[in-house]
Amino acid sequence: MSFKRTKEIILITSIFSILLIACGGEQAYLPKPKGYHRIELPEHSYVKLDSALPYTFEYSKHAKVIPDSSFMTEPYWIEVFYPAFDAKLTITYKSVKNNIDSLIQMSNDSHRLTTKHHVKATSIEDYVTKTPKGITAVVFELEGDVPSQFQYYATDSTENFFRAALYFPVATKNDSLKPVIEYVKVDMMHMLNTLEWKKL
Repeated sequence: MSFKRTKEIILITSIFSILLIACGGEQAYLPKPKGYHRIELPEHSYVKLDSALPYTFEYSKHAKVIPDSSFMTEPYWIEVFYPAFDAKLTITYKSVKNNIDSLIQMSNDSHRLTTKHHVKATSIEDYVTKTPKGITAVVFELEGDVPSQFQYYATDSTENFFRAALYFPVATKNDSLKPVIEYVKVDMMHMLNTLEWKKL
């Protein structure tokens, strides 16, 4: 066999070997790291609630105020709905009528509604605050995969009892909702700090 022929065989063999290595064998699969959709959060901006309700506050201009849709709705109950996030704030209201027993019952009901999430919550923190309008409020912050991550109730102890709770009607891990939760919490605190009672 000539030297030239040997050279051609080596060249052809080398090419086939390279092609075999490049095309053959199993390719290692590396899973993509967990990621979430990017959520665009608009600037905070507010409008005043103008309605025939015994309370008023400033709410996000990116939200809509709609009637409460629950089966147990009562007068003066509303929802503040965020179409872009599919999130809603349920707003409930009751008249205390200067009845200390009613006030205690309403406060206990609010605590009970919050603590029913303790099975899925990794933590529940609460604190008492006073708004610039002099209204006392109890704020609840919940961590973990719970349906409601932020709630509060506010009262003047004699006539008005107001409660707000954030809900997402989706079975989503709250890690992915964290930016939206933090965004809406700012709006909820603005609502609380601008809350005023009205005489009907």
